[in-house]
Amino acid sequence: MAAVDGVSLDVARGECIALLGPSGCGKTTTLRLVAGFIAPDSGRILVGGRAVERDPPHRRQMGMVFQNYALFPHLTAAGNVAFGLEMRNLSRAERDQRVAEALAMVGLGHLAERYPARMSGGQQQRVALARALVIRPELLLLDEPLSNLDAGLRVEMREEIARLRAQAGITTLFVTHDQEEALALADRVAVMDRGQIVECATPAELTERPRHVFTARFLGARSVLEGRAESGSFRAAGLPPVPVPAGSRPSHLVLRAARLLLIPAGATADAPLLAPARIEAATRLDDAVHYEVALGPHRLRVRRPTSEPAFAPGAEVTLVAPADAMSWIEDFSSVSGEAA
Repeated sequence: MAAVDGVSLDVARGECIALLGPSGCGKTTTLRLVAGFIAPDSGRILVGGRAVERDPPHRRQMGMVFQNYALFPHLTAAGNVAFGLEMRNLSRAERDQRVAEALAMVGLGHLAERYPARMSGGQQQRVALARALVIRPELLLLDEPLSNLDAGLRVEMREEIARLRAQAGITTLFVTHDQEEALALADRVAVMDRGQIVECATPAELTERPRHVFTARFLGARSVLEGRAESGSFRAAGLPPVPVPAGSRPSHLVLRAARLLLIPAGATADAPLLAPARIEAATRLDDAVHYEVALGPHRLRVRRPTSEPAFAPGAEVTLVAPADAMSWIEDFSSVSGEAA
């Protein structure tokens, strides 16, 4: 099976696109094809209308930030940032000026003479960004840029990357398996599975109305229930009939964890879906309680704020799905047994 199979993607000037998917789906291979580290068996790679698929990496005017930063340990921060400029035969004066500007842009002007071994992970990441930006690339490529950082620093660097990208106005393509990172940074997200792009859309479109079962399931804070449309209602094991939009025949109901409600058993509410359920597990994370809820044969995710009354495991409840908690997928290939 091909690592990347028939991928087609247009990236507008100044746009940021994330390649999102599980390990082995082909996202890093796609990035390396664009960068020039792998030659494609077929197809075209166009940058500004110019075919570059046969050009070596240093001829493609692309800046790359690797997962492990790939800094030269024997060079200072300034030396690492200057490396790409030296390869392009710029004068010493221009190199020094651009290196100083790039390090200042990432807030490391005071560490220009420090070596990587004496830097924190966040500082090394900033040097790697400066090295990619200093060549003024047509395209910035980021390969899992935050995966080696701890949770707090990941959020800080995510905001830093967003700031730098907006400031420089550089077209960006980045790889991640972290949906939160992709949805926060990208203008559009290309979801990949088994070497193909399953769906490419804005973060809002993917979270509110995913079009494919794989996308809905991969974007973890939701549950996907398979069923069938019949007489204007969606029917699935363990659920009461749920009204469907006029003219649609969905094969799957998608429920967003953060918009589902839990009320005491027997209580009522005004919503398209109310169903008796049972709390299987409850875990507190930050300001929310993450519930695993049994609804017939299904196990659903529900996330509620800690300010609400909590339910203990084993409690009988009523699951409430308001209209904005639900979306629909018409994917009959999945129902017939073919790959979604």
